[in-house]
This record gives sequence, C-alpha cells and structure tokens, in this order.
Amino acid sequence: MSLNVLTLKELIEQGLLKGKRVFFRSDLNVPLDESRNITEDTRIRASLPGIKMALDAGAAVMVTSHLGRPVEGAWSEDISLNPIAKHISNLLGQEVRLVKDWLDGVEVEPGQVVLLENCRINVGEQSNDDNLAKKMAKLCDIFVNDAFGTAHRAQASTHGIAKYVDIACAGPLLQAELEALDKALENPKRPLLAVVGGSKVSTKLSVLESLSHKVDQLIVGGGIANTFMLACGLNIGNSLSEPDQVDKAKSIMENLKERSASVPIPVDVVVGQDFAIDTIATKKATTDVSDGDMIMDIGQKSIDNLCEIISKAGTIVWNGPIGVFEFPAFSNGTKQVAQAIAKSDAFSIAGGGDTLAAISQFNINEGIDYISTGGGAFLEFLEGKGLPAVDILIERNNTL
Repeated sequence: MSLNVLTLKELIEQGLLKGKRVFFRSDLNVPLDESRNITEDTRIRASLPGIKMALDAGAAVMVTSHLGRPVEGAWSEDISLNPIAKHISNLLGQEVRLVKDWLDGVEVEPGQVVLLENCRINVGEQSNDDNLAKKMAKLCDIFVNDAFGTAHRAQASTHGIAKYVDIACAGPLLQAELEALDKALENPKRPLLAVVGGSKVSTKLSVLESLSHKVDQLIVGGGIANTFMLACGLNIGNSLSEPDQVDKAKSIMENLKERSASVPIPVDVVVGQDFAIDTIATKKATTDVSDGDMIMDIGQKSIDNLCEIISKAGTIVWNGPIGVFEFPAFSNGTKQVAQAIAKSDAFSIAGGGDTLAAISQFNINEGIDYISTGGGAFLEFLEGKGLPAVDILIERNNTL
C-alpha cells in the first residue's frame, strides 16, 4: 500500500505469528444502556477479523481498548470492559477472560485471547508516558494497531508502545481505513465531491478549507449550509448558524471559484418555528424565509440539484447530515442525498457518528463503498493532518 506501513497480513504470510505474544489496540468503545448492555456493536464486529487472523496463525492474543471517559488511576464498574469481554466471547465462540491489572504481566497461551481492562485507566495513557509505553511493549512480541478511531491521538497504547516493541504493524481494519482514504483523497477518480454537513462551521472549518483546495465540488448541509447562505446575503431567520464564520465561508467559496468549482446554495428550504419534532414543516423559497423561521432541511429543487451533482461524481467523501434527519418532517434532504450517494457509480467513503446514524436509518449500508469507524480521525485525515498512531507505524516500517 502507498501509505508504507507494515501489516498484520504481511507478518502472517511470512509465518511470524506462531507462538508469539500479540498485543492489539482495538477500538471497542461501544454504546451501553443504563444496565450496561451493548446497544450497537459495529466497532466490536469490525475488530474481530484481525483477532481471528492472529489466533488462526497460532498467536497468544491480548486486546485492549478504551471505553467511555475514565479518570486515570480510578477503576470503576461503569467503565469496565466486562460487557465487551462477554460479547466477544459469544462472537468468537471461545472464552475471552478480562484481565484487570495487566501492566506487570499477562498469562495467555497460543490460541487464547484475553481482554485487558480499559487502557485509559492507566496513569500516563493520555500523556503518552514513555515508562507506561515501555511496560506495555514488554508484554508482547508484536503490536497491532487496529483502532483507526483513535489514530489521531498520540497515547501510550496507540503511539508510545509502537516505539518500543520489536515489531509494530497495522491490523486489517486500520489497513482498510487507510487504503480507502488514500483512494478517496490521494488518487481519486474525478470529479472529487465532498459532502460535509452538521451543525457548526467552526468545528469543521479547517476541514472545509483544506477540501476547498482539493475537491471539484463541495456540498454543505445543516447549520453549515445556513452559514453559507448567510454569506450569500440570504435571510436565514432564526436558523442555526455562525455569523462570525461568514468571512471564512466566503473565503472557502472563493477558493473553489478559483478552481472552477463551487458550493451550491439552496434555492428552497423546509422551515419550522421551533426546534421540535412536532413543529409544523413549511416549504419555502430561500428568498421567502422570514425572521421567525428555522431552516431545518432543504427543499425538493435543492435536493434535485444536489442529486444531479452526486450522479456525476467519480469519488464522494461524506461527513455529516443535510438537515435535522432525526425529525421525520425534516429528514427528506438527508435521505435523498444519502440514497443518491448509495446509488452513485462513484467510489464513496463515509464517516462520522451522525453520518453512520443516517446510513443506518435509511438502510443504505450496501451502497457505500467504505464506511469509516473513525470520527475525529476521519476528519483529521480529510483535513490533511498527520495521524500520530499511523505516523509511528510508517516510521517503524522505514527503519526495518
């Protein structure tokens, strides 16, 4: 692969895992209900192929992950990986023992897998403490990073351990994420289209600026679109927007204009008077929006325009909804845009929590070429930032 990291697959092909102690950093940070039952297990299922590969190759496997937002040095049942251990046991069809205190040594034999308690409990994890990283490295012969969702963080279990272990590599999930992003951004089939939605321009501003120099077309949705409408001199009433970001929106539109690209501005919208599921939805031209209106979706003419743009794309990168898709009366824009992306012949990659929720809600999983498990890491890659946990794997590979 062009990103130049050693992969677990390559190590297995070389027969290097048999009898070895293999340490996986996975992303098993899944949602739990009040009774600590797992409500959605996509991240767990996405992490299993790498674990199975190592087991089948004769390795003794250790897996760790963060869960929730624990305080370092303070274990509690609320942030324990115990529900994860039970779920992986069921999915693998073999016992997965949870090890609470693991830094001073772990008992695990080839063909076995153990889950190491929440790694963010360890003092020094988030500061990437060298002494902690060295302790982790001593536990294993091979470190496998298979947690793309944490790749933008330089922490002891994602970055530090990779500096000190004998062999550090990317697992199949991380490898697939990097290859998909590389295909979408580094050598894309043109036209390259980015669809970026959500509530705030400011949280995605640097991403939008970076994309404005790369893409052939940029579609914005949600509160971001409202801010761009404001930048075009349109009245957006009482809609969610960031007036202090108007100049940045204008700058992004200028960047695109210089490259013969553009940001399509809605010509019609769906408004309500209150941000509530039962507010009455009213369709209006953007020129007719009144001061009390809240824009919560785009209208059919705007939807048709976006779908036409999507149909001509060669590559589509999607992050964020078009409107308030959680409210049925304001879900049509996100639904039709999502369906258009799924039907497109373009290579499509989607990431981010709200995006994944929309994909699930509108049942278009099969139509998206690659669905990223990462939120922050996905956005930082789009922005062009380095991912510390990937950079160290590249560095280690280059010194082999």
